[in-house]
Amino acid sequence: MLLFFKYNTLRLIGRTIAFVVMALLLCQYAIAQDTLINRAFISGEHLGYKLNYSSSLGEFNAGMADVDVGILKKRDTVNGQVRTLYHITGTGNSNRFFDFFYKVRDHFETFVDSATLLPVRFIRQTHEGHYIFNDDVTFDRETGTVVSRHKQIPIPDNVHDIISSVYFMRTLNLDDFGTDSTYYFNFFLDDSVYHSVVKVLGRELLETKWGLIPCLKLMPMMATGEVFAKKYPVTMWVTDDSNHVPVRAEARIIVGAVTMELTGFSGLKNPDGSVLNWKTGNAR
Repeated sequence: MLLFFKYNTLRLIGRTIAFVVMALLLCQYAIAQDTLINRAFISGEHLGYKLNYSSSLGEFNAGMADVDVGILKKRDTVNGQVRTLYHITGTGNSNRFFDFFYKVRDHFETFVDSATLLPVRFIRQTHEGHYIFNDDVTFDRETGTVVSRHKQIPIPDNVHDIISSVYFMRTLNLDDFGTDSTYYFNFFLDDSVYHSVVKVLGRELLETKWGLIPCLKLMPMMATGEVFAKKYPVTMWVTDDSNHVPVRAEARIIVGAVTMELTGFSGLKNPDGSVLNWKTGNAR
């Protein structure tokens, strides 16, 4: 079995784990910097996920990921006004078995304006195999630029980072999104602004550890190449309720498939209306 998992194969799987985590965090709808009403999440929310790899030989646990929401106050150095920011932290780690071949230790932080849900700062610490990349990015909405450790570039008004984008998407009224609709979005990563799209495929009952969960089914466009053979290789599901919690993501790759499944949650903003809480018996 160990001989089967040659380094290049495990390296590809490891990169895919990182891409799936990223894909789960890459859904947002283009919109201007207006004040938004957040009915989807609050400080104290925690989401936990497991990462699995499957092939013709079976399914194997590859690692885990966690996302947590906090809150803080920050005084603007220019006008002295105090802003409330969401501090959202995401981590993705491979397990001991995969560490032997391709170690993944990804850590992301975003600081999001609670009024616009746009990021003001993004921190990235990436360790994937021999690849190590750290960055600290500041979004300057006044000048329309983003400054990283490596360069400064102009950005669109609505650009997000990979963490803030999914939390922005969760606040939207997805009832307004028609089946088979395509939505364009922008995100900043690796000193570049990327333009991509998300397809909304409709509603579906998803089989989970808690039983069948009503979900919205989405498909983001990803770059083709070494990892993905198609532009839309990733499918994801979010709960069909006001929380819009990401429940599952699946990625078909050249050597099998990688899945990311919700394993635990707490601190939801709308516990009474949560389809997850009703299934687990936690609704009040």
